[in-house]
Amino acid sequence: MSEKKKHKVFVNGAVSPQFIADSIAKHITKTAIGAHNIFLCQVRADEINGKIVQAIDYSAYEEMAEEKFHEIREVAFGKFNLTCLHIYHSMGKVNAGEICLFVFTSSKHRVVAFDACRWIVEEIKANVPIFGKEIFEDETYTWKENIK
Repeated sequence: MSEKKKHKVFVNGAVSPQFIADSIAKHITKTAIGAHNIFLCQVRADEINGKIVQAIDYSAYEEMAEEKFHEIREVAFGKFNLTCLHIYHSMGKVNAGEICLFVFTSSKHRVVAFDACRWIVEEIKANVPIFGKEIFEDETYTWKENIK
């Protein structure tokens, strides 16, 4: 594993549309990029046992999770011919309809950007210790299960 700078992944609350737009805009000067792929995970207002999810409260073993994100990032750069890679995940309460995960891959060609983005999202779901407490309208909750 290289000693590249570790990028902070966690953001407080939802990932805002403005944050996403600003991230995209910052790449306009990077003219070696031919393709970007973006994955956005949005909190759903699922019905569970007759109750509607209003929000998810995300928590994690932050140090361990940040290390896993760094490992995924390093492997992705080794496995795919990426130009840029950004990962941001929410910490704390995110309301239904808001974005909780933003993965942004860039490369010279679209297939690489697509393949890398999907691989990264699957690795995050399988290996990063992040926990989601689904909060219902009556303030009761259940722990979220990761579903593929």
